[in-house]
Amino acid sequence: MEKTLYGFIIKYSLRQQVIITLLSVASFVPYYYYLSIPKSIVNEGIQGKDVSFPVDLYGLGLWPMDQTTYLFWLCGVFLFLVLVQQGFKYAINYFQGVAGERMLRRMRYELYAHILRFPLPTFRRTSQGEIIPMVIAEVEPVGGFIGESFALPIFQGGMLLVIFGFLLLQNPLMAFAAVALYPIQFYFVPKMQAKVRALGRERIKNQRRLSDRIGESISGVTELHTHDVSNRMLAEFTGRLSISYWIRVEIYQRKFMIKFLNNFIQQLGPFFFYAIGGYLTIRGQMDVGTVVAAVNAHKEMASPWKELLNHYQQREDVKQKYEQVVTQFVQEGMRDPADQWAEPEQPVSLAGPISVSSLVMNDDQGQPILDNLNLSLPWPARVAIVGDNGRDELLQLLARLQDPTRGRIAINEKNLMELPEAVTGRRLAYVSASSYIFNTSLGDNLFMGLRHRPLIARERQDELQARFEKEILEAHASGNSPYDADADWTDYEAAGASGPDELIMVTIPALKAASFDEDVYQLGMRGTVDPKLKPDVAERVLAARRAFREKLTNGSLADLVEGWDPVRYNNNATVAENLMFGTARNGVYQEDNLARDPHVLRVLDEVGLRRRFLEIGYEVAGTMVELFADLPPEHEFFQQFSFISSEDLPDYKDLLTRTKPETLEQLPEEDRVRLMSLPFKLVLARHRLGHFTDAERDAVLKARKIFADTLPEDRKGAIAFFDPEQFTISSSVVDNILFGRVAYGQAQAQEKIGRVMADVVEQLKLREPIIAVGLLFEVGIAGARLNAAQRQKLAIARALVKRPDWIMLSEATAALDPRSHAAVVKSIAELRKGAGLIWSLQRASDCESFDIVVVVENGRVTHTGPYAELCERSDRFKKMLAPS
Repeated sequence: MEKTLYGFIIKYSLRQQVIITLLSVASFVPYYYYLSIPKSIVNEGIQGKDVSFPVDLYGLGLWPMDQTTYLFWLCGVFLFLVLVQQGFKYAINYFQGVAGERMLRRMRYELYAHILRFPLPTFRRTSQGEIIPMVIAEVEPVGGFIGESFALPIFQGGMLLVIFGFLLLQNPLMAFAAVALYPIQFYFVPKMQAKVRALGRERIKNQRRLSDRIGESISGVTELHTHDVSNRMLAEFTGRLSISYWIRVEIYQRKFMIKFLNNFIQQLGPFFFYAIGGYLTIRGQMDVGTVVAAVNAHKEMASPWKELLNHYQQREDVKQKYEQVVTQFVQEGMRDPADQWAEPEQPVSLAGPISVSSLVMNDDQGQPILDNLNLSLPWPARVAIVGDNGRDELLQLLARLQDPTRGRIAINEKNLMELPEAVTGRRLAYVSASSYIFNTSLGDNLFMGLRHRPLIARERQDELQARFEKEILEAHASGNSPYDADADWTDYEAAGASGPDELIMVTIPALKAASFDEDVYQLGMRGTVDPKLKPDVAERVLAARRAFREKLTNGSLADLVEGWDPVRYNNNATVAENLMFGTARNGVYQEDNLARDPHVLRVLDEVGLRRRFLEIGYEVAGTMVELFADLPPEHEFFQQFSFISSEDLPDYKDLLTRTKPETLEQLPEEDRVRLMSLPFKLVLARHRLGHFTDAERDAVLKARKIFADTLPEDRKGAIAFFDPEQFTISSSVVDNILFGRVAYGQAQAQEKIGRVMADVVEQLKLREPIIAVGLLFEVGIAGARLNAAQRQKLAIARALVKRPDWIMLSEATAALDPRSHAAVVKSIAELRKGAGLIWSLQRASDCESFDIVVVVENGRVTHTGPYAELCERSDRFKKMLAPS
């Protein structure tokens, strides 16, 4: 980025600034006539001075005007000049806004690009709470200023000169009276504003610290609760808020004093005009029209003068803010921009030996982490690294995530420091114990390493294509990325696939090696499929439903599942599911909303259940309160049997104490809804409370038909009804195959059903499509919807999928249990046979599956060789193998 604000402006927006400046200058001529026309209206149009009627405007006798017509003509000219002047202002403001937004967009893009090139140690010194506000909030005023940086002082200063010139022509004394106090303003106001700006900078610094503390509190909320330090954190936060408060108070004091001074001086102008102009008019030395025009002109003078003062204040503030941001974002050791976007002319392979010579890496205090380290690794090789500090830093250097202080790293005889990210980011992979998972789908995270450049353009029609072309032009004008984010970026060839259809198939070995395939499969079973987008998958799930039902019917497992039958009540499903005989596709028919839905209430009225549901709700609430009132909230019975949470139980207890069965209809609507919601949650096979009789079940079956037949037109898509021959769009894959509910109380029902379903999935070769559904799972912020082990497995699979020449793993399975860890180490070592693998391991006993073992001690390589050889000749390695 340019070091100075105006250097940045001139380099990237000179053309726009010239256009805006020319428009500003062009507006001065009509503006002068706009100031002078009121004088003609008063003197000539109203008073008829110095003019003979009828007036012949052009001396051709075509349109003689009497005084009234002439007055309206002058007023029309005044209105036209107003439109012209406002038109100029509109054009200038519009182009200023566009130029400012374009430059703001460029600035944010460049700052973000800088972040992507920051050396890794930067993020240990600078927190997100400091960086993010600078990119998002703090540069916002800079963008607004850039659009007007040249045009505003020229436009507003020019207007001020036009007004002053006009007043000078009317009466020099009044002209100088109008600007007599401006020097005072110009001297004092900037000095006061400088203090306000200094306070503003202090406020921004404090706001950054506040952001940083909030971010730390969110990340470390578990520790805060664990150690009971919430009050301490609140006290510290109060101190920060106090600093901001007093800064703001002082800013208000000074800012409003500036405002007072400006307004007072501005109002002195009319005083001089009325006094001097009135005196001269009385003496016959000035006419009324001139006084009116002068007062009007001085009124116009207030706006440009105020704008100029504000511009001066903003300029100094923005210049400092820009320089502050630039200083913060220009870090020592940053990569060259070309490192991000440069593409090699020919594909570069790193499938070759690694040579590390005289490698030195210092920490941010200048102390060596790696000291004169030398290492040679053959190709192909599966390498295990064990030892003490420096292992992770060595792997980061080999993956070119950090640069060494001194020394050379060559892979396949290519100097690693000279290779762009297009080579190192594709041919190398690195996984740590804390690899980040992005807030998107599981598949997007998994295939991230395959998406480097857009490869297949997205097809757009007519209006969408025109809009896209406009977006690309604007991206070019703003110096942003020209790439289409909606194109297909996936490099299928890099994964070993010929196209999208093969991608899942070639991905499964990587998922298996990371022991992640079963996790993704289970997520897919719980996921949903849109039959319009995936008709083939929906058909195969229906085939699995039929095969599953056949296996249950022909075996001894028929009683494990109670299927959905249009004419039968399902005792293992809730009353709500039995009534709707389908699943809700949006929030309208969610279980908690049924008791207030007008259509549901009409149906219950028609079958005589509305009053009965209120009574059952009252009875069920009483039973729940009686059974669970004395149990602690964490008791397992709450999970197994109660559909009133421990938090809601006191509210229901209070409701029962002020209610009697005969007064249920007089309850407030919200209380009636709460009671009526309970029967909808009843599962008769599970909640054997005796409140729901055969008569009520028959009424629900009757209500089921009425509910579907009378469903309002605008609710037709709100329910996905159960149909044995149709895929239920809002149900999960497992529920579509099951097409019913697991019978309650059957021993090991879930395990037996799971085995049968797994057989059906394998038989119909449905596992791969289900894994594809699992890849659509949204993982949440930082992968929060996955557990720690799943996040690490995903990170490993992500690295394996892109098939790098060398893959470096550093404590990459720290969250796995010992058995899973051993299995993953073994399977990845097997998968990477014939390729490059370097794994930093905590336990020396895990090295047996590797070709070479490297021992790092005190920042140097002390032992290198096969596992069996080190076991024989290295006493240090033997000690590492010994159980602690």
